Amino acid sequence: MAKQSEWDISVEELESLRTAGASIRLLDVREPHEYEICNLEGELVPLGRLAQQLDSLDRSAHIVVHCRSGGRSAKAVGLMRAAGFENVWNVNGGILAWIERIDPTLTRY
Repeated sequence: MAKQSEWDISVEELESLRTAGASIRLLDVREPHEYEICNLEGELVPLGRLAQQLDSLDRSAHIVVHCRSGGRSAKAVGLMRAAGFENVWNVNGGILAWIERIDPTLTRY
């Protein structure tokens, strides 16, 4: 899969983090109607509202961001990195890659 940001992780890496019980904060930057279709049980913070919510996020936390296909989450990670977040990562390919390679039981849209 083509690189989407300087800070990409694969869906397999995300699955490994989750399986290992790593302390990560999973942010979903899609819209509420998309979250209702399928989700990875992350915290919903739509991209359009992210800038206003940056101060409520822990800049020292390990944050992983995803969207539908990786484009919005790559933008979110760029915004967060520019704001001083040092441990924030983009899920390359988004939830569509997750469905394709990790959990095909989720609804593809």
